[in-house]
Amino acid sequence: MTLPPKGGVDNLSRKPPSRRQDADIASASRTFTLGRMTPQPNPEVGAAVKAADRAHVFHSWSAQELIDPLAVAGAEGSYFWDYDGNRYLDFTSGLVYTNIGYQHPKVVAAIQEQAARMTTFAPAFAIEARSEAARLIAERTPGDLDKIFFTNGGADAVEHAVRMARLHTGRPKVLSAYRSYHGGTQQAVNITGDPRRWPSDSATAGVVHFWAPYLYRSRFYAETEEQECARALEHLETTIAFEGPSTIAAIILETIPGTAGIMVPPPGYLAGVREICDKYGIVFVLDEVMAGFGRTGEWFAADLFGVVPDLMTFAKGVNSGYVPLGGVAISGAIAETFGKRAYPGGLTYSGHPLACAAAVATINVMAEEGVVENAARLGASVVEPALRELAERHPSVGEVRGVGMFWALDLVKNRETREPLVPYNAAGEANAPMAAFGAAAKKHGIWPFVNMNRTHVVPPCNVSEAELKEGLAALDAALSVADEYTE
Repeated sequence: MTLPPKGGVDNLSRKPPSRRQDADIASASRTFTLGRMTPQPNPEVGAAVKAADRAHVFHSWSAQELIDPLAVAGAEGSYFWDYDGNRYLDFTSGLVYTNIGYQHPKVVAAIQEQAARMTTFAPAFAIEARSEAARLIAERTPGDLDKIFFTNGGADAVEHAVRMARLHTGRPKVLSAYRSYHGGTQQAVNITGDPRRWPSDSATAGVVHFWAPYLYRSRFYAETEEQECARALEHLETTIAFEGPSTIAAIILETIPGTAGIMVPPPGYLAGVREICDKYGIVFVLDEVMAGFGRTGEWFAADLFGVVPDLMTFAKGVNSGYVPLGGVAISGAIAETFGKRAYPGGLTYSGHPLACAAAVATINVMAEEGVVENAARLGASVVEPALRELAERHPSVGEVRGVGMFWALDLVKNRETREPLVPYNAAGEANAPMAAFGAAAKKHGIWPFVNMNRTHVVPPCNVSEAELKEGLAALDAALSVADEYTE
């Protein structure tokens, strides 16, 4: 498979597309119908789509003049394709959210049916799709997280979880981990523990960061998971002591950190955090925006550890991203705080009927088709053994870690020193080894999830065994390119 040619579109053109180009774009969108997996090349329309994008779309997390976004013509199941006829196996699940793949017919039909009946309605009313989505989510959340506050996505779910914790406790501070991501809105990005926070961090958001466990690159000089767990918990409790327990409203953790590296916490760590929160009256918030709804082979990653938080955020996989939706699952104690006291927060589109109808259909599809079980089974029987075998053969692979359909390969220059293949937050020429790896992966037919010195294996949770083997073979070939940069 070849990459689409670069430079074929005048990205500097300010001229708007013609009406003919607009018609071509609309026509092309109708060409790709559900069930059609063979891409039909149409480079002229692709060029028009690309030109319109470059003229008018402002992309997130990007230097606008330095990006070259692929024009996507269609998607179905675990694949998407471009206008040049190239098809890619999506090993990113969008942004780790298409847990049931693209264009699942039952979810598409549910959105269409809801649109025909009621496209939208204000959040102050009881609406069938909203009520049913909340019920289905509450049935699957751990413990007594039975009240659901709907948001438009994961970042605003984090914003509202933090607000609830502060109001519930009357305390100002929030503790969160380095190597974490919690969203791009003002509070959420300050809670985030990776470099995307830096340009927005005013040091006035009431956030204190600490080190969570990560044995492969331990900050605690640990040699075993038991040591890493014990020392990380001691570090957290010491941080609380020096910050002042009575000032801390919440500790927020990704149950399993996602974009930051899929570092599965050692046994006992999350239970230990739960105990510390109980000891000091701190609200325990688990961020399941990426890890939830089957990604780890459980409905929620918290189920892997037998831990119940006070608040839990979700989004992404709740409806496979078909219509934007997120939320906060709320414990009985915190819900009671707002029983006779108004909660000072809301969103115009909270629990939007189209998004909730998509969630109802998605959750039902996952249950009926065994999607969660598929992620657990193939993760254990196909993905893990294959990745460990790749690690044995490729000197660029330093560590394999993950669970379900949630895996990361930590790529290194030197296995002995564990020096990352590229520096932390590398860009430009410094990031050349990872850029070469990513290009090789695309050349071999997979779209990889690449972040810093890692590649993540995060296909849809209903991916087939044959698709996995196809993708893992392509990953094998791409890692040979990464190997060229090792010492």
